Amino acid sequence: MTNPLSQSLYTLGMAGDALKDRFPMLDEAGARMLRWLSEHPAAPRFTHLATERLDAAALARIAAWELALDIAAEPPNARVQDLIDRCYRVVPHYRALGAPPEALGAVPSIQRADFASAPWRFVPDDAPLDDTMAVFQTSGTTGHPMNVPTDAEALAKYVPLLRRALALHGLRLVGGPEKVAIAVVAFQASTWTWASVAQYLGMAGCIKVNLNPAEWRRPNDAGAFLDACAPELICGDPISFTELARLPISIRPTALISTAMTLLPLVRDALVTRFRCPVIDLYSMNESGPLAARDPNGAWRWLRPDILLELLGPDDLPVADGARGEITLTGGHNPYLPLLRYRTGDFAAIARTTKGAALIDLEGRPPVIFQAADGRAVNTIDVSIAMKRHALSQFTLHQRRDGGLILRVGGRIDQAGLTTTLAAIFGSSVETRIEELPNEPAESKRIQYTCDL
Repeated sequence: MTNPLSQSLYTLGMAGDALKDRFPMLDEAGARMLRWLSEHPAAPRFTHLATERLDAAALARIAAWELALDIAAEPPNARVQDLIDRCYRVVPHYRALGAPPEALGAVPSIQRADFASAPWRFVPDDAPLDDTMAVFQTSGTTGHPMNVPTDAEALAKYVPLLRRALALHGLRLVGGPEKVAIAVVAFQASTWTWASVAQYLGMAGCIKVNLNPAEWRRPNDAGAFLDACAPELICGDPISFTELARLPISIRPTALISTAMTLLPLVRDALVTRFRCPVIDLYSMNESGPLAARDPNGAWRWLRPDILLELLGPDDLPVADGARGEITLTGGHNPYLPLLRYRTGDFAAIARTTKGAALIDLEGRPPVIFQAADGRAVNTIDVSIAMKRHALSQFTLHQRRDGGLILRVGGRIDQAGLTTTLAAIFGSSVETRIEELPNEPAESKRIQYTCDL
């Protein structure tokens, strides 16, 4: 029995030539995995035709990059200077600043708002504009919606970084044919979902599913499909993991990887008990990929010897070791977005140990679930998606204990339009008050979503 909701999408890409275009190195085992995932009788309504356009040369480059991660220290000054010179030569934003400075400290920092307003000004002139480019849409914790251009190799490099996070706990991501290596779980009103294979993991299956019951044909399909897949690694956030734990499933993954928001200790303990595996916090962003992960002792260990880490104060000067500053990045693996002193909007202190850098008191995004007028849970990601239609430089949303909303916005205020957007999510009976977002000093991260319920 096949799943017609998925088959109608995937039949378009199941012909031999189409598969080879999407997965150039695909073998018979990989093709069988793709078909099994897409046509499983309990599969969800996949909404995106996945692709991973990596040839043999790309796979070799990724393997060499992973090997270099294990032996590299922080980028030496010569390599950073090469990046500065290149950016000032081929990246429009930096070329407009004039001659390249001779030290990183003389490069003015940038922040998410700079990318959000004109992302094309940060794409190098010589970046290949072919069919390997992808664009992520992200809202982030600071409320600046942004399109992040990237490519197939940069996306595949998430695998080595996930391996580094697992290695902190003495765990491995094996992959291989006939296995599902990674499942990404979401719990949203709508999101892209897909079935794919990871060529860099030996044609292992990879899926992204939405645990929203509306995405499945029958009430028990989500649990049945995940049990059948038995993924090695499950990635999600505290909200989706809480929903996952409610399903009648028996899978025992190697680990859960939690990202996007703070994982509270009681939630972690409940998940460890439920799935009998470690739950690992991952600090990651679309602009850079994974950056740090918690080790078994709870310390945030830096994963990226290819990225120079600075903690900056408001004056663009590094703070002293042990003092809190804004996490600022130089380097990276994304050819469409080279980073020079990129302020992340996240704050921490740093400790340098014999095992490398560790972030202290990393300030993450608190988990928040809003409530609609009819009692439905509302994921903050659904709010972010809906707000993209408005010309806002920033916004925050707070829900009071009585259910009413306070929306604070930066940029042009369309009172009627914003009210209509929120009413479509929360219900027309929910009271909404719209205010101007106050200017605040850059001493800590502005929390975008808060709720008294």
